[in-house]
Amino acid sequence: MEEKTQAKNQKQEKEIIKRKLDGIVIGDKMNKTIIVAVSRVKIHPKYKKRYKVSRKYKVHDPKDKFKVNDKVSIVACRPLSKDKRWRVIYK
Repeated sequence: MEEKTQAKNQKQEKEIIKRKLDGIVIGDKMNKTIIVAVSRVKIHPKYKKRYKVSRKYKVHDPKDKFKVNDKVSIVACRPLSKDKRWRVIYK
């Protein structure tokens, strides 16, 4: 019986953090919202050249404690508004 509950707890822990990204805060002028730029390196399929691609996400910051140029980790969550589907977990 305990094995089932342990397996269930491990499965729930894996489901909690489905998508986790690291980025840099580039905007904090909105109330309880920050804009985070997430950069990643892609490789061109034919020429094998590496290039950087970045994407901006609107992230929920309930206490307004993150400022521009802070490095943060974000996770996906339920939709909080029209554009916000991410929340900050830590700096």
